[in-house]
Amino acid sequence: MVAHAEIRVVHRGGSKINFREPVITNDSRFLLCASGESVKVYSSSSEECVHDLQGHTDLVSGIARNPSNHLQVYSCSADGTVRLWDFTDGILIKTFIIGYPIYSIYVSEKHGGVVFVVVPMANDKSSELFQLVAVHLPRSGDQEVEARELSAVLCDVSPSPGAASFGREGEYVAAAKGLQLEVFFFKKQKPYRFFLKPGIKKGSKNAFTCVSCHPKEDCIATGHADGKIRLWRNFNQKKEYTYSTLHWHHGAVNTLQFTPEGTNLLSGGIESVLVQWRYTQENQKDFLPRLGAAITHIAVSPDGSLFCTSHSDNKITIIQSCVKVSAIIQGLVKSEGVRTDLMIDPRSKALVLNGKPGHLQFYSLHRDKQLYNLDIVQQEYINEEGLDQFEVVKAAFDAHGDWLATVEERRQKGSELEINLKLWAYDEQTQSFVLNTTVTAPHEDQITAMCFSPSPETTMLVTISFDGHFKAWLLADHSDTKEGASWSCDFVGGYHLLKPGCCCFSADGSLLAVGFQEVVTVWSPSSWELLTTLSQPPGAIRDLCFGRLSCSKYLLGTSTKNQLCCWNILTCSLEWSTPMDVSLLQADPLSENIAAFCSQSGCSDLFVFKPGEPRPLYSQRALCTGKVQHAIFAPRDQMLESCEEHAQWLNRSQLYFLTQHMDLMTFSTKTEEDRLLASSKRLMVDNSVAVTPFYLLLGKHRLQQQQQQQEALTNPMAERIQLPQGSIAIKELLYTPAHVLPSASFLCSMFVRSLLISSSSAREEKEPVEEEMESEEEDSEGEAELRDARQDLEGSAAWGPGEELGTPALTKAQERELRRVKHFDHSWLSSLLEC
Repeated sequence: MVAHAEIRVVHRGGSKINFREPVITNDSRFLLCASGESVKVYSSSSEECVHDLQGHTDLVSGIARNPSNHLQVYSCSADGTVRLWDFTDGILIKTFIIGYPIYSIYVSEKHGGVVFVVVPMANDKSSELFQLVAVHLPRSGDQEVEARELSAVLCDVSPSPGAASFGREGEYVAAAKGLQLEVFFFKKQKPYRFFLKPGIKKGSKNAFTCVSCHPKEDCIATGHADGKIRLWRNFNQKKEYTYSTLHWHHGAVNTLQFTPEGTNLLSGGIESVLVQWRYTQENQKDFLPRLGAAITHIAVSPDGSLFCTSHSDNKITIIQSCVKVSAIIQGLVKSEGVRTDLMIDPRSKALVLNGKPGHLQFYSLHRDKQLYNLDIVQQEYINEEGLDQFEVVKAAFDAHGDWLATVEERRQKGSELEINLKLWAYDEQTQSFVLNTTVTAPHEDQITAMCFSPSPETTMLVTISFDGHFKAWLLADHSDTKEGASWSCDFVGGYHLLKPGCCCFSADGSLLAVGFQEVVTVWSPSSWELLTTLSQPPGAIRDLCFGRLSCSKYLLGTSTKNQLCCWNILTCSLEWSTPMDVSLLQADPLSENIAAFCSQSGCSDLFVFKPGEPRPLYSQRALCTGKVQHAIFAPRDQMLESCEEHAQWLNRSQLYFLTQHMDLMTFSTKTEEDRLLASSKRLMVDNSVAVTPFYLLLGKHRLQQQQQQQEALTNPMAERIQLPQGSIAIKELLYTPAHVLPSASFLCSMFVRSLLISSSSAREEKEPVEEEMESEEEDSEGEAELRDARQDLEGSAAWGPGEELGTPALTKAQERELRRVKHFDHSWLSSLLEC
């Protein structure tokens, strides 16, 4: 938890969708996968995210179908809970509190009301010993239930979900770890253990990597680190077991999966090839190659018509019966390191960073979806270890998103460093960036930083390098069409042969600060005059950052001697400094706030402050383990209205940062979580109304209209002309994804009937309408009589000394009632009196 209870550090946007094996529903319409602290429900045909099941407070570590209800799934998390969901409506049904961190979950049709989970043997996340336990789920009407009845099945198992599997419809469970395979029979309540030798032959690695049990027969398939697959039989007798070997993979077998009928065995590894083995004819196999990245998980639909593979580049591929790829769900690609840093595209507001080799990826944080990849290197990537290839190491956008600058480099053994500087112009027709200028060898050494000038008067790029110089590149033509526009070097600067390490423009582009080792130099981009140099305590300058808005007169810098300094540019003096090991300094472009990530005792701390104020706005100790090297402020689509002082720094922008484990994290406030909960679709069905698909869409809007009408009747002063309210319902109907809606022919008849007036209500409304038409000529007389009666009442109230002043006037509703009573036929009363 964080220092303030209303702010949490969460996974939101860009989470790993390949963290655990995905689950395909019984009808093959939806695909469910763990994504950070939530479960995402994707359409297998349109690739769109239908629901985002949120409720867990830690990483979701597994998903399993409910055997007793094909519309429900279980999910487990490191927060110690198992949750039951209705994935078609996106509703949380029940929460089972286990009390231990859960790393994987399994279900079996023969074990009703029981789920099997892997938990640490000690109630601690740092424990290295795990056990497979059976959890008996209590039947209760409460939404949160404690499930404390646990029974151990296997001890010392692997926390990986692929290391255990149930076989023969739940009669036994097999688990592999290291060089040991353990099989537990539930009827006998007895385990059998089998061991393999470490491997004496050259290149032999017998360690188990994954397990899959045959659904119908007594057969266990195991994958190994040397690429072999072993099929184990007769394992119910410890001494007479046998196994056969299959071998095609040249690397470790990452995953295995039998088809529902057991006719085929699927395997995948680093080769990016899905291999389908015939169970009865082991020599025959089919291949689906070139899937793009190493396969980490394989899932099969219950009917066997749909396959699904997870890949190391955070991608899920949907395959139709091992024949062709039908859909690809691409998450945020997280390579070994983000060398370009995190950026925000000014046009699409997308997160931009390294993607697959030689590319930049544009990822929408709000939609949690990759928009597109931009090929920077424009060369075929060869996946071979030890081969030096061009890599994208730097990138920067101008203020309006019209230009993109990239730097790619390649260092070969025994040769000089190859560097290319490329400038890309945004094309309105293709809605992408097009290469405009390529500069070969822009510097003699590695480029360490670059940035665009935010000034609207000129389009300028500044690059700095270890060769001791910084260069200013200027756009030669400022025409709107960019035809014939080219870039050229406008200025080359340096300072006493020192190596520059960082640079930064002021908010208006009138100043350029360049850090030359222990000296900060300030330049005027209009004349390239060195304005001043700033001194600071010993240590090389690591990062520079100008203040924004009202704090634009301040320049902040960090040094290798663990100092955070703040200079006043107007007085050219040191304003303040504090001892702090700042690993990253990030300014919010929409406010005066600056975020400083500090490293201490192997963890990262966060301080959010304004340069002109001595007290930080927000602080968080032990934010995550390791150093935070990359962070970015992303503008919000809708501004938050947080009244708490410690949360106001998140109103305009949202801070994202990458941990050392390449997890994209952000901060969530209670106000934001309440807004997400209110905007999520919850089905509120009235029991007295027939439930139809059309009512589920429009019923809540009609309920709001009925409430407004009741308020108008009870409060006559609230009567006013109402605008049409059907637009909200129609908009939701039109904006709902087409694959979620029933067919148009099915909705048409209900839609037409909903617009018609029932015959009973029509008769009730017809009588007062006819009375008003017949008495149209008498209305004026009635109104005149009412006015006379009012005057008489007012006169008597004014002249009568014993009467109260200010008799209340009649409302419009009362006037209509009087007119209706006046026109009643009372002739029947006279006939009674005569009798």
